[in-house]
Amino acid sequence: MTEIAAPPHPFDAAVALEPAEDGHTRGRTSPEYTNMVGPFGGVTAAALLRAVQQHPDRLGDPISLTVNYAGPVADGEFDITLRAVRTNRTNQHWLLELTQDGMVTTTATAVFGTRRDTWSDTELDVPEVPPAETVPARTFPDFIAWARNYEMRFVEGAVPEQDAGEHPDSTTTLWVRDAPVRPLDFPALTALCDVFYPRVFLRRGRYMPAGTVSLTVYFHADAAQLDAQSDDFVLGTARTHRFSQGYFDQAAQLWGRDGTLLATSHQLVYFKD
Repeated sequence: MTEIAAPPHPFDAAVALEPAEDGHTRGRTSPEYTNMVGPFGGVTAAALLRAVQQHPDRLGDPISLTVNYAGPVADGEFDITLRAVRTNRTNQHWLLELTQDGMVTTTATAVFGTRRDTWSDTELDVPEVPPAETVPARTFPDFIAWARNYEMRFVEGAVPEQDAGEHPDSTTTLWVRDAPVRPLDFPALTALCDVFYPRVFLRRGRYMPAGTVSLTVYFHADAAQLDAQSDDFVLGTARTHRFSQGYFDQAAQLWGRDGTLLATSHQLVYFKD
């Protein structure tokens, strides 16, 4: 009897890429990862990272990724062009563009490289939180489709009810993993860095127009440390330093259950009050 192959995980389907006739790499947006406007920014960032991972000239694993969202990505196909602008002994620098119908919607830079065994220390302290299994699962409002692809257990700073009133700070801390569960890898970790809803929603206690302008991810874990996480929950925490003149920043950390700092990220977000 011929075995029927299982369908790919929704995340893997969303970041799937294939060579295009003109030398570009081609992908397609996934309705399962739709955001309020266009696709979830985390899955777009993950697709850009995947494009470098699949390139035959790629050196090592991700060290950092910066994505600039120049405009909305429409539903449908997109092309990614990328090139290594310099390869050194231990690191490699990439430039990427995501286009639709010849128009640039997203630009990115990535640094890949090989890691060496050196002295190590983590100065940040992992947040003290209860185990994931003891925290009730909650999610975003139903109209945000991409959030249904994650199991979220908020320790603090859950999505506020509309017109809930202002909150004294912008901190959200939660346990999170893919739903259905999936082993952690670099693209999935990239997307997890963007699972935090806009901090201004929490501070102001209501929804308002907001969108990421720029996202940078720093990868502190290597492939073996990600493999050790398997499909377990990741602990994420995020907060803003300042809201000002239509923009705010967001600083986030992602930790493994074993206390390993996996990644940190920084965003600049536009909002309209």
